[in-house]
Amino acid sequence: MGFHADINATRYSFPSLKVLLAKASPERSGDHLAGVSADGPVERIAAQHCLADVPLAAFLGDVLEVDGDAVTELIAAQHDADAFSPIASLTVGEFRDWLLDPGTTGARIAGVSPGLTPEMAAAVSKIMRAQDLIAVAAKIEVVTRFRSTIGLKGRLSTRNQPNHPTDDSRGIALSALDGLMMGAGDAVIGVNPATDTLPDYIRICEVLEAIRTQLDIPTQHCCLGHVSTAIAAIEVGAPIDLVFQSVAGSQKANDGFGVTLAMLDEAHDAVRQLARAPEGANLMYFETGQGAALSAEAHHGMDQQTMEARAYAVARRYRPLLVNTVVGFIGPEYLADGKQIIRAGLEDHFCGKLLGLPMGVDVCYTNHSYADQEDMDILLTTLAAAGVNFVITVPGADDIMLNYQSLAFHDAQFIRETLGRPPAPEFVAWMQANGIGTPEITLPTLETALSRLRLPAG
Repeated sequence: MGFHADINATRYSFPSLKVLLAKASPERSGDHLAGVSADGPVERIAAQHCLADVPLAAFLGDVLEVDGDAVTELIAAQHDADAFSPIASLTVGEFRDWLLDPGTTGARIAGVSPGLTPEMAAAVSKIMRAQDLIAVAAKIEVVTRFRSTIGLKGRLSTRNQPNHPTDDSRGIALSALDGLMMGAGDAVIGVNPATDTLPDYIRICEVLEAIRTQLDIPTQHCCLGHVSTAIAAIEVGAPIDLVFQSVAGSQKANDGFGVTLAMLDEAHDAVRQLARAPEGANLMYFETGQGAALSAEAHHGMDQQTMEARAYAVARRYRPLLVNTVVGFIGPEYLADGKQIIRAGLEDHFCGKLLGLPMGVDVCYTNHSYADQEDMDILLTTLAAAGVNFVITVPGADDIMLNYQSLAFHDAQFIRETLGRPPAPEFVAWMQANGIGTPEITLPTLETALSRLRLPAG
């Protein structure tokens, strides 16, 4: 099976869907590194023309062309033929038009979502402009709940990320309170541990639990250690709200993370049995990022954006509370500059929402990337217009443990003031009850709150 397009009297041929998807991708350094990108803008346009004419039904086979891949098998098992039937006759280009049609509501998109494969989502994103990605994502509402309700239209939630280079309990608490005083943390208060030992994991959970319970905050917390550490901590009764894991779009890439679907199944069952959340609450948290499979040499010749969309099949198996792409974290080898990071962030958010996920974005870049905070301002603002469920915020936009640049607590406040995007309703009520957002909240108040907290030693 081959695909062909004629541009300026030149015939361009693409031998497979995998090659066509890669050649149609907007330019990014990771695809150049992998040797799968278009030779230039003309070949890219030719591939996009070809891709627009491909029937959606053509993506129901093994596009990855890898036997025995657990993620491929999961994608096939997830496909809902009944949900797919209203759009089964469409091509990729016609599907784009259907998504953009004013008569196609978010509810209609949600209705067909279980029938979409990640490759379909990736394919249609490749022939869409930035405004198309924003317009369609803004229609889609994916709501999840634990102690707060995340994803309601017109709201923006935040992860409060109080990382510390030595996992010091007081340092974590100080950073968390700094964010709370700025109204950050209604999605989750989540710490990336500097180590992944079981005692440190449990202590961090206890620190976050102390903050949450003593300040009576309607949110949830998470130590972002490995899923196997979470399972071990659950077995000894640690106060765990959410189980976290990074995931990718092939089993070989997930092997690099040391994770299988069976492990995720076990973790999901274990955290549900803790019964810390209301019945029916969402209990898992996943992170992804373009380039993860390529960096693990586990992309199987697929472009990095399509591989990223495939990771969402893993996430949606567990009805998670939160999913976010850490869009610029891996480095310029995969997303070279601010323009590529902005495009990738909009793609990831669009594809995640299209596949029914509660999608957030870590609006970020590494210090050796050709990007800066102005690029992050643009991505944050466009994502807010697209209805992103949540973003990640850290003190001063500088994560001193992971050594990368993200968003500051103040950046989320900027979006709330300029675009009118309040936090989750439960969190807003807590802020109002505690005077947060008023002139009375000052640094001495923060210091007093910290001094009164009873924290585990460490």
